[in-house]
Amino acid sequence: MPNGTILLIDDEAMLRQAVARTLELEGYTVLQAPDAHRGLQILREQADSIGVILSDVKLPDGRGLDLLPRYKALAPLAEVILMTAYGTIPDGVRAMKEGAFDYLTKGDSDDQLLVVVSRAMDRARLQQRVAELERKVDAQYSFEAMIGHSPALEKAKAMARQVAPTDATVLLEGSTGAGKELFAQAIHYASARRSKPFVAVNCSAFPRELMESELFGYKKGAFTGAQADKKGLFDEAHGGTLFLDEIGELEPGVQAKLLRVLEAQEFTKIGDTKPTRANVRIVAATNRNLRQEAEQGHFRPDLYYRLSVVVVAVPALSARRADVAPLTAHFLHYFAVKLRQRPLVVAPEALRVLEHYPWPGNVRELKNVLERASILTPANQPLTVDGLPLELQLFAQAGSPATPAEDERSLRNAEKQHIQRILLECGGNKTDTAKVLGVALTTLYRKIQEYGL
Repeated sequence: MPNGTILLIDDEAMLRQAVARTLELEGYTVLQAPDAHRGLQILREQADSIGVILSDVKLPDGRGLDLLPRYKALAPLAEVILMTAYGTIPDGVRAMKEGAFDYLTKGDSDDQLLVVVSRAMDRARLQQRVAELERKVDAQYSFEAMIGHSPALEKAKAMARQVAPTDATVLLEGSTGAGKELFAQAIHYASARRSKPFVAVNCSAFPRELMESELFGYKKGAFTGAQADKKGLFDEAHGGTLFLDEIGELEPGVQAKLLRVLEAQEFTKIGDTKPTRANVRIVAATNRNLRQEAEQGHFRPDLYYRLSVVVVAVPALSARRADVAPLTAHFLHYFAVKLRQRPLVVAPEALRVLEHYPWPGNVRELKNVLERASILTPANQPLTVDGLPLELQLFAQAGSPATPAEDERSLRNAEKQHIQRILLECGGNKTDTAKVLGVALTTLYRKIQEYGL
């Protein structure tokens, strides 16, 4: 296996060929150039494959030190090693400051050359792997990775894309499970902060008395049990994005401190006397109507207006029914890989139920339903309505078209549909259904039998 590709630029043909031979014996692929012009041309054509650039400092058409920025511009992930016949300390220091990996003197032993080249190639490979991982992360959390092209989703993505490159605070509104965190991640990775941390916190997951210390941290001795300094989530997210999910759960004291961060870009840790600068972008999310909460005195109005610089309404799955089919295909493929089996095929009648079901739990509920189906549906059999959870089966029955005889007896049909609807809302629990309907349990059983539910 080749150890990597090296671009060797040197105008001394005999020395260049000797160095190339030494490197090739170690398994490297060596591209040779007699001058800077040819070397830059090779870089433009094959920059992605070159790991190390080995360049003479003195070339017929340029100096290696002056060419170094051009090398790095064309191949930013490659490492540059400069060679000279008469090495000087100032030149070596300048080369390292300009971004060179090392600075060698011609005539040094082959062993020294090979050691330096090996280290440079290792670093270049590491940088390439990091860059590849960053590309995968960017792709995974990009707006393009969101599945679906319904008008409601496209409208939300368009607004989020527009605000992403800025540092503006964003408020994501939408019901639980609609995908607000996916939007927050996409906004972060489409911004200039993408290389910095994305820190997510669910404000309802912490006891109210602990939320302040989790967000802002504290100093040693601030209270009983504070035996050491603690970094808060604002510290962890420094330079990046802090995603505050279910922000409506914050208690008033923390709301006031968060408002201070948004207004002054600084906060004070518990037990500290000096403020700490906060270089953090805030993206918040809520499943409540925060404007209404603010008007009713349940949320600080001034904080609401600072948070809602840009409001993105993340649509519920019921508002984007056209996306159910591609989401279903995606999740079934995902669980097939996870369970090491072939993806389920969905029967047409089952897909119609999935597309028309109201999905109170949104995409998260759809994912859970399809995971259950992937586990329980026998191999080589399609997913039918009978393979769906009870509430979806009841929905399918309630939504089935009435027969002509039932159309003639509209009152009877209305009663049937009403019982089916309450059964669905109660998750099939007949005792609860009877209580909601205000009838005896025996009456409910008789009606179920009568209507064939």
